[in-house]
Amino acid sequence: MNWLKRFMYGRYGFDAFSNFLLILSLILYFIVAFIPFKIVIIIPLGLIFYTYYRCFSRNIQKRFNENLKFKSFFKPLTSFFSIRRKKFKDRKTHKYFKCPQCKQYMRVPKNKGKIQMTCPKCKQVIIAKT
Repeated sequence: MNWLKRFMYGRYGFDAFSNFLLILSLILYFIVAFIPFKIVIIIPLGLIFYTYYRCFSRNIQKRFNENLKFKSFFKPLTSFFSIRRKKFKDRKTHKYFKCPQCKQYMRVPKNKGKIQMTCPKCKQVIIAKT
């Protein structure tokens, strides 16, 4: 196991973008398995090759910037599903409100009647029924 540590020293390794590319290539590989044109197998194999190229790359700054671009591109999607997951998990005990000014979400306990909330981000006062 020591040889692997020495080999990977100074190399970039796996990150979120590499994981996404690897999962995408595996999904494409299984889709391509049902297509009669076997030349399209090059696409998932190329993605796997690029994933491992990124993993073993010594140009850490360039790989880091690629990962930042990937994360900034998918941030709206991940935050959308994250808030939906939180809302679903807390649906019995809490209610979520969105600030009309800055669009910040606020979580308040259910069945407290009419309450006054202050947005932690913009300090807007909101009166709502829970």
